[in-house]
Amino acid sequence: MIDKLEYFIALAAERHFGRAAERLGVTQPTLSAGIRQLEERLGVTLVNRGSRFQGITAEGERVLVWARRIVEDVRTMHDEIRSVRLGISGHLRIAVIPTALAIVSRLTTPFFKRHPGVTFDIVSQTSSEIIKRIEDFEIDLGITYLDDERLGRIDKRPLYDERYCLVTTRGNPFADNETVTWAEAASIPLCLLSNTMQNRKILNGLLGSTGAPFETVLESNSMIALIAHVRTGHFATIMPFRSAEILGLGDPMCTIPIVEPDAAYRIGLVAAKRDPRPPLIAAFWSESADAGLE
Repeated sequence: MIDKLEYFIALAAERHFGRAAERLGVTQPTLSAGIRQLEERLGVTLVNRGSRFQGITAEGERVLVWARRIVEDVRTMHDEIRSVRLGISGHLRIAVIPTALAIVSRLTTPFFKRHPGVTFDIVSQTSSEIIKRIEDFEIDLGITYLDDERLGRIDKRPLYDERYCLVTTRGNPFADNETVTWAEAASIPLCLLSNTMQNRKILNGLLGSTGAPFETVLESNSMIALIAHVRTGHFATIMPFRSAEILGLGDPMCTIPIVEPDAAYRIGLVAAKRDPRPPLIAAFWSESADAGLE
């Protein structure tokens, strides 16, 4: 039964029989047969199909919610048994907003030192993607903005406050300043994260509050791409001060705190509401409090 539920979850994610079979490492006929057996067992049609996948039925959508819970509970049971025998070990899936990627090593490195049997999969995603993937049990933990009303259904733990700085190079406007205002930052061409990112929406509000239009000359969903362009000496960007500090941006780059107003947004760890929480996730959740990010 569990393997059939896993087939259905993979098909719902891939929305294509061939890709789902490849993801699972089974043949397409095996996948199709497994889905039909699950439908017969439950007495409902889960998938609309003709010559190809045409979507999940209304009944299938409800089954999908339960399938994810059941499969995750079985995984938790195995993890619990393994942790009793071997200690904390396993694979931890963490999705992180781009502006917090530099911070993750402050959490994963001490955790790995304490639990060398753990491996990590860290991906960069938007805050919306993180919330959806947490709710669908596709990731174990997320690091994202906490001032989001969609987090009401999710457990959250504060990690630190995100404050901002102008990142530019020597010889460019404001490079010699001790601080800059948001109005000054808005007066120069900027490289910023894409409009799909929560960070960009925050910056749009802060830069727009100056009353003057601001200009972006380049947008990207990657902080690395922005930093690489700034390093050429022709661009400037805005990024979290803590991330710039951890990345160690040296000459010719310089970081200038942005003030007036001194804006800050809470970043934290998020996870699905579960009791009991899987041992690996519970350990990371608990030990993150000792990371000293505040």
